[in-house]
Formats: sequence, C-alpha cells, structure tokens
Amino acid sequence: MEYFEVEGGQPLRGEIVPQGAKNEALQILCAVLLTPEEVVISNIPNIVDVNHLIEILRQMGVLVVQLSPDTYSFQAKDIDTEYLSSEAFWKNARKLRGSIMLVGPLLARFGYAFIPRPGGDKIGRRRLDTHFWGFQQLGAQFEYDEKAGIFKVNAQGRLKGAYMLLDEASVTGTANIVMAAVLAKGTTTIYHAACEPYLQQLCNMLNRMGANIKGVGSNLLTIEGVDALGGTRHRMLADMIEVGSFIGMAAMTQGGITIRNADVHQLGVIPQTFQRLGVNLEISGNDIIVHEQKVCEIDTFIDGSILTISDHPWPGFTPDLLSIVLVLATQCKGSVLIHQKMFESRLFFVDKLIDMGAQIILCDPHRASVIGLERRQPLRAISMSSPDIRAGVALLIAALSAEGTSRIYNIEQIDRGYQHIEDRLKALGARITRKRE
Repeated sequence: MEYFEVEGGQPLRGEIVPQGAKNEALQILCAVLLTPEEVVISNIPNIVDVNHLIEILRQMGVLVVQLSPDTYSFQAKDIDTEYLSSEAFWKNARKLRGSIMLVGPLLARFGYAFIPRPGGDKIGRRRLDTHFWGFQQLGAQFEYDEKAGIFKVNAQGRLKGAYMLLDEASVTGTANIVMAAVLAKGTTTIYHAACEPYLQQLCNMLNRMGANIKGVGSNLLTIEGVDALGGTRHRMLADMIEVGSFIGMAAMTQGGITIRNADVHQLGVIPQTFQRLGVNLEISGNDIIVHEQKVCEIDTFIDGSILTISDHPWPGFTPDLLSIVLVLATQCKGSVLIHQKMFESRLFFVDKLIDMGAQIILCDPHRASVIGLERRQPLRAISMSSPDIRAGVALLIAALSAEGTSRIYNIEQIDRGYQHIEDRLKALGARITRKRE
C-alpha cells in the first residue's frame, strides 16, 4: 500500500503548469469512436482514470499511438464489437465512471452498446437516468440486467432526432446524448443542456469533424444529424480543478506561486470565489499569480451576514472545488457556510480536518459551517485516508500546512485525478514523499 508522507509548514513558491483537463479528457477520448478516421489529441493528462480509458479503447480495437508524452493518435477503424459483451470489458469498464460515455458513440455508430454499472468516487448517489432517457428519446431501447449489473441499449436501425428537455443539466449526460445525436437522422434539440467549457470543447471538436451543432455555450443545443464524421486535431484545456487546487495550496501554505497557461478565460467564477475568501491573486494574460500573504480574510454579504459558497451548474462554482475551499477556510479570518448541493457524501471527509484541529460544524450531509482559526493555531499532523479524488487533495493541502508530519493513505484516489503530484509539489518546495508499506 502506497501513502504520502508530508512534512507540513513549508510555503510553496515558484511556477507550475496545470495538466490537461481530466473531465474533458473522458468525453473527448470516447468521441474518437464516432469516426473510422484518425483523431489526434494533445495535452492529455497522465493520470490513472485517463490511462485506464485509453487502455479500454485499445482493447476495443482502437489503434492508439503515443506521439509525445501528452499527445496521442486514435483511429477507431476496426472495432471489435463482440468485445463489448465480454466479461473482460465489463470488468475494466466497471473501474471507471467515465466509461458511461462510451455508450453514446457506440450507439450512434454501431447501433448498440453494453456497459456495466460504472465505478468512480464514493461521494453519494450519482444516477444515470438522464443518459438513458436521452437515448430512448432518440429511438433506442433500454434494458437493465439488474442481476449482472449491465446496461444495454439497442437502436435497431439509425437513431432519429428528437426534442428533449433534460431533467438536470448533467455534464456527462449531455455529452453522451450529443455524441449519439450527431449521427442521428434529423434534428435533435436539447434544452436545459449543460454548458461547461469541457462540453463546449467536445461540441467544437465534433463540429470540426463534420457535425452540425448550434448553440454551443448555451443551455439550448440544436443538432442536425450527419451521415458520417471525419478526423481532426484537438487540444484540451487546462484542468480548472487543478488550477483551483494550486490556488488553495499556495494560500494555505502562505506561499506565492504563478500558475502558467491556466486558460483563465474558461475558469468562470473560480478566481472570484477564492478572492471572496481573501486570497490575494491577480490574472496576468493567461497566468494566475497568487501572492504571499499571512492571513486571508473571508468576505461577508452586503448586509454583513456570513458568506455562503455553494455549487451550481456552469457558469456557477464547480462542486469539485468545494473541498478545496473548505480546507482553506479553516485557516482564514472569518466564517463561511459551505453548501454542497449535488452529492450527499462529499463533505464527510471533514472529520479528518476536525481531528487536525479545524473548527467545523457538519450541519447535515450537504452543509458545513467553517470557523476560521486565523492561523492562531496551526493544524496538527495526523494519519488519514483519502476517500475520493477531491477530498484527497483537500487533505493533502491540509497536511502541507499542518505542524508536523502527516500520512495520507489510499493515494490511488489522488493519482486518479492529479499527475505526478508529489514531484510537481516538490519543485515548489513541498516536503512530500511517496512511500510503501
């Protein structure tokens, strides 16, 4: 079992470049199945989840060639569709929640798809109804084998365009439906669609491949189906979650870093949210500079009431950064209410922070009230386990600022979303070592 040993109290200083976006990669990689022609993708993050999906594509018959450390060529010319009904495929696909987005492209191009109930973070109920409801609107038949845990969809011919009003602005659900609809016959209209930058990236890539998608960046997408798609080249955005994580790390350790090539035009309210926590940062071109400061002072609402930070669909604040905001608030001046609306188990990691000396009241599964210590008392080092990707990095940030040496177990969770994190943090002055016991 691997773990991180972290000696806290070292300010982070220097420059860092964020990896390619994990959540974009899982969509874009699945989209290569929509064409038999070559698709070249760059700025692919070298992380467990993405590497696992690339391996699944290889096993399906996609020709995968690594052109450079972060650039791959994909050609889905000869897909072994029989592999989709094999135990080997089901076993591999179960390990990755992003495998659900294989369904849309497979259904559109080959007329059917099988997928097991996917894995991923244990952060609460994450339903898939929107995905399969959307496929059904396009004319597919859906079946769930509860005993085997296998989802099956069959188009029985070409999919047909339809009007649909989604029950939730699901990012992966919208992506899956869009990938199915681009090869459907006729017009598909998706209202209440997600409009995150990563979904915009997917739509723009599909348009370069020959798709006809209008309304990109809005919650109303209109898709005119085409007969076939061609190849293209695509570069992924910087990972906004990693950008936010580095902002939190710098502020929490009283350090100063420059985040290069952060794709700041696609960060939405992320910089402003950290500024409301008192973080002294500035945007310079495509870079973010986090200045050194002793204490961050949390803002209040105009009437003086306690600030609430909650997650919203884009362009609101992403739920993936609430864990980072929460841990930073523990050492700020002032109080804040963190409201995690989407997932009912994502705040349960705060018990570790409380053990470290943080003052947090878990009001219910969705809300936590944080009383900042104003650095009068540093967090203390403990041994802890990472429950999911984002909570794992939040605990890592806490350990980087704590007094003493902490251990973080189950770091496979962190590796799923952050590439070579210990080496990159060492370059900024962190004292972190990957060990095995």
